[in-house]
Amino acid sequence: MLISVSVLTLGCSNNNTAEQKPDQQTHIEHPEWSKSANMYEVNIRQYTEEGTFKAFEEHIPRLKEMGVDILWLMPIHPIGEEKRKGELGSYYSIQDYTAVNPNFGTMEDFKDLVEATHENDMKLFLDWVPNHTAWDHPWVEEHPEYYMKDSTGAITYEADWTDIAQLNYENKELWNDMIKKMKYWIEETNIDGYRVDHAGHDIPLAFWKKAIPEVNKSKEDFFWLAEWNTPDMHPWFDATYTWEYFHLTTDVAKGDAPVHDITKYMGKQDTTFPDHAYRLYFTSNHDENSWNGTDEELFGDNFENFAVMAATIDGMPLVYSGQETGLDKRLEFFKKDTINWDGYEYEDFYRTLFELKDRNEALWNGQYGGEFVAVPTESSGQTYAYKRLKGDHEVFVILNLEDTEQDISFPNIENTTSYTDVFGGKDMTVDSEGVTLEAHSYLVLEK
Repeated sequence: MLISVSVLTLGCSNNNTAEQKPDQQTHIEHPEWSKSANMYEVNIRQYTEEGTFKAFEEHIPRLKEMGVDILWLMPIHPIGEEKRKGELGSYYSIQDYTAVNPNFGTMEDFKDLVEATHENDMKLFLDWVPNHTAWDHPWVEEHPEYYMKDSTGAITYEADWTDIAQLNYENKELWNDMIKKMKYWIEETNIDGYRVDHAGHDIPLAFWKKAIPEVNKSKEDFFWLAEWNTPDMHPWFDATYTWEYFHLTTDVAKGDAPVHDITKYMGKQDTTFPDHAYRLYFTSNHDENSWNGTDEELFGDNFENFAVMAATIDGMPLVYSGQETGLDKRLEFFKKDTINWDGYEYEDFYRTLFELKDRNEALWNGQYGGEFVAVPTESSGQTYAYKRLKGDHEVFVILNLEDTEQDISFPNIENTTSYTDVFGGKDMTVDSEGVTLEAHSYLVLEK
């Protein structure tokens, strides 16, 4: 995560480097295949009318063509029936850690899906839920000592999550059982990684220090994504979430924060997270879509601008099921609500960004990518520009967030530089005079 946050100065030169962070490893080896990888979240229930592994499998060649590298499947396990919420329940109420939801298909169907993913040169991750189980998980009766208890000694739950029972990681026997369950899916189905739900929520880091090296013995180059946003999860996890960035961008889109606060955010990341940390950037996921809004609700006419930013500003970009078809509704969480695949209008958009990320090392993940450099702009409205730089590799992103056309100049750029317009395919030059961008538009330039 080489974010050495600087402001572009004379002649486009940048000699600033990140200061060494105390007590943090600056380099760990991530899987070779992950260096330029992107991720795509799969909501099996809502993806097709059938809502099955087999039906989703038909989309794999299309997703490969779109440039997707990693498929992350929301939990595929049987869902608890006791205290179930809604008609079909929450994916995250796990009834059995070593079985598949019969609504999705059979274990053989899932193994076929993993194999089809690998045949298309992609990786497949499972969503792992270590913080809680369903109330009818066998452990509730067999190992009640594995669970949190209230003042009366009854098994308890977190907040209003009444459909789940919370696990208690003070019990070290739970650690061993959970590790066995995680190893099962690697050894039986050959998955490539875990996205870990609530990875730091009442789960001590000591558990992950023990569990991850142990699970990794089952497969070389296994990958770990933590749904968490703290630097102490590295280097045990390869990647962590950027919740603060996401909420900042939605504030900017709504006019509740100036766009240049993003530069401050990037500076904060530079001093907080080790250089090797992969960070996950997104404009949506299952939580945001179901509970907080569609792409249009969250970003309005600037959705494409923020999608460009998520794919180029730093780290690993994530796309959620249906975003490539302009997902225009909040998918129901507890019942069937099929995505309306009505045109795939953003497929070429994402393909262009993913292909750029693959070929231009400045956009690679973690320590393998380039520095983030904010480029000052002068205009009459909200505009933003930055570069990613690594040796001879350069990507220059310019964004107009306004409702009107903007003339955007770059007062600190003295030299004239030649680029290729990534989306337009034409060669062009940029100097201090800058560019003119239509309302809510972007320019992604590559050198």
